[in-house]
Amino acid sequence: MTPAPPLDALIVGAGPNGLTAAVTLARAGLRVRVLERRAHPGGGLSSAETTLPGYRHDLGSAVHPLGYASPALREWPLHAFGLEWVQPDAPFGHVLEDGTGVVVERELEAAARTLGADGAAWRALFGPLVADWRGVLDDVLRPLPRWPRHPLTLARFGLRGVPPAAWTAGLLRTPEARAAWAGLAAHANLPLSTPGTGAAALMLGTLAHAVGWPFPRGGAQSLTDALVGYLRFLGGEIEMGVEVRSLSDLPPARAVLVDSSPAALLNLLGSRVTPGYRAWLSRYRYGPGLLKLDYALQGPVPWRDPALARAGTLHLGGSLEQIARAEVEVARGAAPDRPYVLAAQHTLFDPTRAPAGGHTFWAYAHTPPGTPDTYADVIEAQIERAAPGFRDLVLARVTTNARQLEAFSPVFRGGDVNGGRGDLWGLLARPLPTPTPYRTPARGVYLCSSATPPGGGIHGMSGYWAARAALADVFGERGGRERRARQP
Repeated sequence: MTPAPPLDALIVGAGPNGLTAAVTLARAGLRVRVLERRAHPGGGLSSAETTLPGYRHDLGSAVHPLGYASPALREWPLHAFGLEWVQPDAPFGHVLEDGTGVVVERELEAAARTLGADGAAWRALFGPLVADWRGVLDDVLRPLPRWPRHPLTLARFGLRGVPPAAWTAGLLRTPEARAAWAGLAAHANLPLSTPGTGAAALMLGTLAHAVGWPFPRGGAQSLTDALVGYLRFLGGEIEMGVEVRSLSDLPPARAVLVDSSPAALLNLLGSRVTPGYRAWLSRYRYGPGLLKLDYALQGPVPWRDPALARAGTLHLGGSLEQIARAEVEVARGAAPDRPYVLAAQHTLFDPTRAPAGGHTFWAYAHTPPGTPDTYADVIEAQIERAAPGFRDLVLARVTTNARQLEAFSPVFRGGDVNGGRGDLWGLLARPLPTPTPYRTPARGVYLCSSATPPGGGIHGMSGYWAARAALADVFGERGGRERRARQP
C-alpha cells in the first residue's frame, strides 16, 4: 500500500476562522487537515434543534453581514455547496422606550427619509463609506498597521470611528437617529464612551446600507457546511472528535494553525513559549459576557409597532442615554434592570427553520461575569414591554450563559463572543503589537482565531490572514498569495 503523502498544514479548530484558513491553504494546492474536538464543525457558526424538534436555532452568531461581504468569502463559490442567503425586508430596527420602532431601510436614501430631520446627517455619516464599502472592508479587515489601499476612505472611517460612539452621536439631533446609532455601537460590548466604539456603528451601518444584514437559509450551520464542502472539494480533510492538548498530539505537518483562545494556544505550545510571549498573552483582555436565549414560538412576535416585523434584527434598549447607561452598568459589574437586547427573528423570512406556523426567536443581553440564569426573566421582560403577549407565545426557552459559551468554545472566554476586548488597544495589540500577530515563537505555528486581527465577527479574515502569513513564511508563496483554485 502506498503511504499517504505528508500533510502540509494542520488546523486545530473548525470554527469559521479555522475553516477559512484551511480553505485558503487548500486553494494554494496544499494538503490540509482540520481537527475539531466537537462532533460537528462550526463553533460559533453552528445551528441545532435546542428547544423543540423542528425548531432550528443558531448556537452563536445569527446575522451575518460581515460573512456576506467578507473579502475572502465573497470570492469563493460557496453557493455551489448549498449556501443561500436570505435578505430580510429591512436590515435592522430599533425599539424605543414607548414601544415605537425605527426601521432602518437598506437603501440609504430611504433610510434618510425615515429619519426626517437627521436624514442629511445620517447620509453624511454613511454615504461616502457605502459608496466605497469594498474599500472599507479591504482596509479595516486586515492586520494593523498597514499602508491603506484606500487612504481617503479609511481616513473618513477613522474620523468618525476612532472617537467614542457617544461623541459621534452629537452629530445627530433626533431621539430616533441617536437611538439607532447607539444600537449599532452597542454591538461592541463596551461603554459608548470608549474610544473606537464608533467604528462598530460605522461598520455595521455601512454594511446595512451596502449589502444588508442577511443570514444563511436554514441556519448559520449552512455557511459552515458550505465551507466544509468547499474544503473537501479542494482535497482538504476534516476529522471530528479529536482532542488536541499539545503539539505532540499532532501528526507531522509543516504548518499548524490554531483557531482557539490565547490561553489554549499557550497550553498547546508548552515549553516552546518564550517568557515575553507568555507574558503578553497572559495579559490578553476580554470584554463582558452575555446571556443568550433561544425561543420556540407558536406565532410571530406581537410587536407594539407592527413595522418592526420588517426587520431581521432588532435592538431593544430605548434611547441612546438608556443604552449608554446599561452598557456602563455591565462594565461596572452590575446587571441592568433595562438591558440592551440584541434579537433576531429569522423565521419571518426563512420558514425552513421551524414547523409550519411556528417561529424561532434569538436574543441576548450583555452581562457581567457570574450573572445567574434567572436574569433571563429580565431580558424577557424587556422583550415583553416591546411586544405585549410575547410570553403567551413561548413554547420553549433555552438559556445559554457565559460559562456554557466558554465550554462550547474556548474562543468565547468568559462569554465574550468578540474573542477579546474591542477597544482601540485591543484591536491594535491583538493579541500583541507586532506587524504579523499570527506568528508564535514556535516555528510554523500560528494563531488564527478572533483573538487576532481583525477580531470578532463572522468574516473569516483572521483565518485568511494567518494562512497568508503561513504561505509566505513556510511555503515560500511570495506575499502569501493563493494559487488559482479549481472551480466546482
